Amino acid sequence: MKENASKVNDPVLTPEKSFASCLDLGYKKDVKELLDNYFNYMTVEKGASPHTLEAYSRDLIRFADFMAGREKEEAETVTPEDVMAFISDLRGGGLAANSVNRSLAAIRGFYKFLLKHGYKVVSPVDRLVQGKTWMRLPDVLSPQDMNRLLEQPGLSNPSAVRDAAILELMYAAGLRVSELVDLTMNSINWQAGYVVVMGKGRKERVVPVGRSAYDLLKLYVDEARNGLVKGKSTNTLFLNRSGRLFTRQGLWKLVKKYSRLAGLEDKVHPHTFRHTFATHLLEGGADLRAVQVMLGHADISTTQIYTHVTRERLKAVHKQYHPRS
Repeated sequence: MKENASKVNDPVLTPEKSFASCLDLGYKKDVKELLDNYFNYMTVEKGASPHTLEAYSRDLIRFADFMAGREKEEAETVTPEDVMAFISDLRGGGLAANSVNRSLAAIRGFYKFLLKHGYKVVSPVDRLVQGKTWMRLPDVLSPQDMNRLLEQPGLSNPSAVRDAAILELMYAAGLRVSELVDLTMNSINWQAGYVVVMGKGRKERVVPVGRSAYDLLKLYVDEARNGLVKGKSTNTLFLNRSGRLFTRQGLWKLVKKYSRLAGLEDKVHPHTFRHTFATHLLEGGADLRAVQVMLGHADISTTQIYTHVTRERLKAVHKQYHPRS
């Protein structure tokens, strides 16, 4: 079973042979060998961020180890039943629902890559969907809770103005953490009132920011940012108190600080703003396709999770207020 590169016609493999030509030559490669090619593809062709690469590599190496334990080391031997056993093992180990779903997405992407590059394999995940047994709906704040959270920073000093602008922009544009910290002074189109965001896979998108976020951003740039620059020359939009790039960790601390002050500590993390942005738009009657574009989702099925959220919220309201519920 442990044949890392069993040859059908014993051809000679040279450094010049491409991944696709190796497959044409008839080499059988195990999952771990193929993963090296996949991670290279994600880096070079897909432009995946270091954060995405780290998460996917962790998921897929764990998948490869699990399959090796089942003597399914070659990619073409893995069945849907094997994948379900892997998912059950993750859940049994206490892995969070969103992490389980990410693992499934990583496996699906890996097999799509193999098929795209000519590997003769049947994907074991094509007929698997994220079932309700392991899918967790995202945390969403009510409009009242979100308003209370946004009011917490105040405008008493440059750092407070910055914090208010950050929270308001996260809710107004549904930004990911990495997208927000990467914004520059050139990311805001002041005349049109939108932000240019560099999303996953280095894909650029344009998102309106709305009047509240626009006004706070203008106040921050015009009056508060100079108090944080500390004499440095930088084009980064949001700066920490040392005049350097505002980090992902810094943003987590900021969100936790103000959610605690608002009495919402257990309900809020940075991605909650993105979930709430999408849900409130759909509840207000926004078109699903438009929300997909603003979120930067490649597949509309990813956006559809928020339609489940709105249905669940409607059921909760009905149960609370209907006299026969």
